[in-house]
Amino acid sequence: MPYDVDRIRRQFPALSRRQDGRHVAWLDGPAGTQVPSSVIEATTTLLRDGVSNHGGDFAPSRQAEALTDAARSAVADLFNASPNEIVFGQNMTSLTFATSRAIARDWRPGDRIIVTTLDHDANVTPWSEAARDAGAEVISIEFDPATGLLDPDAVIDALDERTRLVAITAASNALGSVTDLAPIIAAARQVGALSFVDAVHFSAHRLSNVALLQPDFLVASAYKFFGPHTGILYGRREHLESLAPYKVRPAPDSAPDRWETGTQSFESLVAVTAAVEHLASLGQGASRRSRLESAFAAIRTHEEGLGSRFLSGIAEMPSIRLFGPSEVGEQRVSTFAVEVEGISPQTVAAEMGRRGIYLWVGHYYAIGVMEQLGLMDSGGLVRIGFVHYSTTSEVDRVLEALEFLGSS
Repeated sequence: MPYDVDRIRRQFPALSRRQDGRHVAWLDGPAGTQVPSSVIEATTTLLRDGVSNHGGDFAPSRQAEALTDAARSAVADLFNASPNEIVFGQNMTSLTFATSRAIARDWRPGDRIIVTTLDHDANVTPWSEAARDAGAEVISIEFDPATGLLDPDAVIDALDERTRLVAITAASNALGSVTDLAPIIAAARQVGALSFVDAVHFSAHRLSNVALLQPDFLVASAYKFFGPHTGILYGRREHLESLAPYKVRPAPDSAPDRWETGTQSFESLVAVTAAVEHLASLGQGASRRSRLESAFAAIRTHEEGLGSRFLSGIAEMPSIRLFGPSEVGEQRVSTFAVEVEGISPQTVAAEMGRRGIYLWVGHYYAIGVMEQLGLMDSGGLVRIGFVHYSTTSEVDRVLEALEFLGSS
């Protein structure tokens, strides 16, 4: 099935937005993607028709239970997991804080926790705070600032029998660099440590496979893959059953429900399912998982084409400095952090906004990245993100703007 970006774009009402008579370029996907009509309609239909809470002996209550099960099944297909291993929450940060409290119940002084400077702070501070409360030691592994990559051996070398958990990103939300997770997860398991993977940024660009990778936990956010603001946690069934979450007494005692604090946003859960279905609709296959595999292969090809075009363009601009891997492919998704010589990131972003090019600036909660690069005090970097609905004309627009700024 040919990749038809125009057909995809027609499914997203927000992409018709104009500024000064011209379509805007939504290049802020790393901060949150737009949603297709199917996601909007799923939410509005449920709210219009009415829904009730779980546990009632009447149709709207049974519908709430059915749509929750459907959302678990959809995300299970997205991650290649089992539905009973999928937990929903307010957002990834809240889920990670809640999970860290449960995991850290048994931590003691002398235990060690490994985090990295490449991670979003939502996969650093929850573990650091839990370790502090338990008297455990936090080891922070630095990435290579020249390449933007994390060396798996640097993490593996830090592992020992005292290590209780390794928190690690699948893809940097700041630099776009992809982490080689498999050897880290395998090494952590050998010493009895848990692995907690942040796949929030990864999930819009690549397809997770927890059955193959075998992390203990993996988190994502639906609003980063064309869905609603809902956090998602995958946890191995044995952990969701054996660990004791903090919860109220009337809450269920069985997993995964015992991990979901309070009443869920049912209008968001139907939208999660719709977002996964949107992605699956871009592929072919007999099952939803096979359609997702086909779709993400096509998405990756499209995005790598955009990324290569962007990298070729800025290579001709000596005033533009790129951070992170120099090529798209195994080690990079189509997210780019740059600086324009002599111009503050905030000024660059403001000029882009005046041109109808929406992008992000600052540290984007990747505190460790900016601190290691020495950029926290200077305003961080300009971040440009291409996703599955981005076009070559949008790449050219941002290149034209960067060239203008770099030569001014």
